Amino acid sequence: MTFETVELHKAHEGLQGVYRHASTATGGSMTFALYLPPQARAGKVPLVTYLSGLTCSHANVMDKGEYRKAAAEHGIAILCPDTSPRGEGVANDDAYDLGQGAGFYVDATQAPWAPHFNMWTYVTEELPALVAAHFPLDMNRQGITGHSMGGHGALTVALRHPGRFRSVSAFAPIVAPARVPWGRKAFPAYLGADPAKWRRHDAVALIEDGARLAEILVDQGTADNFLEGQLKPELLKAACDRAGIDLTLRLQEGYDHSYHFISTFMASHIGWHAMRLKS
Repeated sequence: MTFETVELHKAHEGLQGVYRHASTATGGSMTFALYLPPQARAGKVPLVTYLSGLTCSHANVMDKGEYRKAAAEHGIAILCPDTSPRGEGVANDDAYDLGQGAGFYVDATQAPWAPHFNMWTYVTEELPALVAAHFPLDMNRQGITGHSMGGHGALTVALRHPGRFRSVSAFAPIVAPARVPWGRKAFPAYLGADPAKWRRHDAVALIEDGARLAEILVDQGTADNFLEGQLKPELLKAACDRAGIDLTLRLQEGYDHSYHFISTFMASHIGWHAMRLKS
């Protein structure tokens, strides 16, 4: 697997790169960002993958997430994939919550999405194999996090790969997409009309069906305009309480759904991951 370097910048004594490669999973070109802390010059470092939300690409968190200082201090690499395939010949929709920029981290089975929208395979198989082969990353010490749609992705990926990730967190995640408008629009479009197929991509449903993690950290702003209609963190809390999963749910007073919220608590999340990845 080969890739090309699009950008490379020194930051906090480490390197912030942006890379492009031909993807077998999505049948087109994919771009991702990877920050390597200065400790990577001496050997392999732990990796935290950040999955972005609706309308975003790798660039949103790279430009506005403010993760590099904390990542450099803790010696953690940060991987930021795109949220969907893109470009000419890739299906799209006029709405922001379906199509390009809105892959929902599933492998689509329905037309017109199925040929390219295989983000589950991309983020769980293809991209990890690519970065492991080309960068000094300790793939035995991985964490995962994400925001909104990406928080949904982080939780479901971790719940279905419980041995892979030592740490799991999320910012304002969609915890039960099968029960809220975003998911009830995207899941039928990508996966078909059978709700049973949606459960494998719904964190609350996965927990109800027996999936387990040791612990989860979630930050949620109380002024988030999507809180009641789309995010519903109380459903995750109830599921974790019933399952005996140690959920730390921090309701952050006055914070909204934006990167102002994410950047405020990013260093806390990286520190939380570092404690688990380096212990």
